[in-house]
Amino acid sequence: MMLKFNKTYTILTLVLLLVEVLIAIYLKTGFIRHTVGDFLVVILIYCFFKSFFHINAIKLAIAVFLFALCIELLQLLNILSLLNMEKNKVAILLLGSTFHLTDLLAYGLGLLFFLMIDLKFISNEYY
Repeated sequence: MMLKFNKTYTILTLVLLLVEVLIAIYLKTGFIRHTVGDFLVVILIYCFFKSFFHINAIKLAIAVFLFALCIELLQLLNILSLLNMEKNKVAILLLGSTFHLTDLLAYGLGLLFFLMIDLKFISNEYY
């Protein structure tokens, strides 16, 4: 892993962040809020790291998925309640509040989808 700024991934990060913020502000329920948001958030995290580090795409995708899995497991353990933060809006936004197996599916599909795009069209990595 080498520190290296990448303009393309930075732009993608900012666009995805804007989309996620708009979803959070304007959509309170539904498929886009719950599933598409999860699909996009892992791509956002992936692009954020690719903005600053020259890192193997597959290894990064696996690391991002494992991170998302950890967050989901914390939701299963009801971490916000354990920390007495169940009413903290920032904590709820960052960590989520409920465990759903479908979230894991959305994370995996989001990463697979973007990994294919990244390896084919954006990065210069070949496998």
